[in-house]
Amino acid sequence: MFFVYILQSEKTEQYYIGHTHDPEKRLKEHNESLMDTYTSKHRPWQLKAKISVGEDRGDAMRVEKYIKGRKSREFIEKIISVQNDSAFIEKLISKIITGR
Repeated sequence: MFFVYILQSEKTEQYYIGHTHDPEKRLKEHNESLMDTYTSKHRPWQLKAKISVGEDRGDAMRVEKYIKGRKSREFIEKIISVQNDSAFIEKLISKIITGR
């Protein structure tokens, strides 16, 4: 199962969106990696949302790209606020994946 996840920096309040099989493991990696990366500069991170997309990594990548492409803090915060509304999330994912 692939997830799209949204992190928020406790330090800068910026958001980071990614996809993975294991959001909790990725959160730990973002917070503890020794590599000099974008996320290492904004630690610590909190997991704000994880959205189940399905078994297809390509679909997860499309959903991630769509969210990032909106370049909208308001849109990201809307997703965070409705992440438990499965009907809304399923409809959004379907729209992104199918283009309809």
